Amino acid sequence: MIAVATTSATFEQDVLQAEGPVLVDFWAPWCGPCRGLSPVLDQIQAANTGKITILKLNIGENPDLAMRYQITSVPVMKVFKNGEVEATIIGAKPKSAIEHVLAPYLA
Repeated sequence: MIAVATTSATFEQDVLQAEGPVLVDFWAPWCGPCRGLSPVLDQIQAANTGKITILKLNIGENPDLAMRYQITSVPVMKVFKNGEVEATIIGAKPKSAIEHVLAPYLA
């Protein structure tokens, strides 16, 4: 797996203070669609190294962040830039749909 995990302890540095855009995949190990999404996100990360960072956040292990970002179902992906949420993708979308949302960040 290419995608790296972030946690409550590292979120501030990994995401909010990051240089450039960061996609955070809010997921849970019991979520089948989340597991299916993982290889898609790995492909996007591999094809766009240096343009965007993709991180995974386990909502079961980090309930404070799930609550902070109002994650009520998974998978949900949020694109952060300069510490702010700029885009949200709800559900396991096909690669093309995710890339469409990410296009402004991958240019």
